[in-house]
Amino acid sequence: MNMTTFDFGNGPVPAHKHPNGGGWVADTATVADTAYVGSDAKVFANAQVFENAKVYGSAWVYDNALVFDNARVYGNAQVSGNARVSGNAHVSDHAWVYGNAHVSDHAWVYGDAEVYGNAQVVYNAQVFENAQVFENAKVYGDALVFDYAQVFANAQVYGNARVSGNAHVSDNAEVAEEDVFIEMNGKRYKLVEVE
Repeated sequence: MNMTTFDFGNGPVPAHKHPNGGGWVADTATVADTAYVGSDAKVFANAQVFENAKVYGSAWVYDNALVFDNARVYGNAQVSGNARVSGNAHVSDHAWVYGNAHVSDHAWVYGDAEVYGNAQVVYNAQVFENAQVFENAKVYGDALVFDYAQVFANAQVYGNARVSGNAHVSDNAEVAEEDVFIEMNGKRYKLVEVE
């Protein structure tokens, strides 16, 4: 019997082309027939893609990552480690979701953003451009984290909050609703309307 192999970057391993999309899947990975793996996408190591999830473009899903429900991973995005992408979430462009991070519901992670550690980006939240959400941080509701902003430690950003620029939200801080932060002279300030 002739075994098919493919090199995912660490030498050739047994692999096959997924029947729904034609992308490469390592024999150690699990991809449901109902899932889609586009022709230039790769799923390898012990990753799992199931239900109606789609991985396409030049995206990679690997390690022990899970992509399921109606989630989409595309562009040059990567999902790795023990990360989970589920619901109707999108991870795209050059974004990277890894560690034990969870992106779900209708959340979007895109641009060059990174979500990692035990971080969560859920509901309708968006993390994009060069933003990072990590450690045990949570971004949810309709919150946006973008530019070079970082949300980390046990911080939470939610509601209609917008965190941008070079802002850092950390420790046990909570940023909610229409909170706006600016950074001047290396210090971060919360703008407050005064009557």
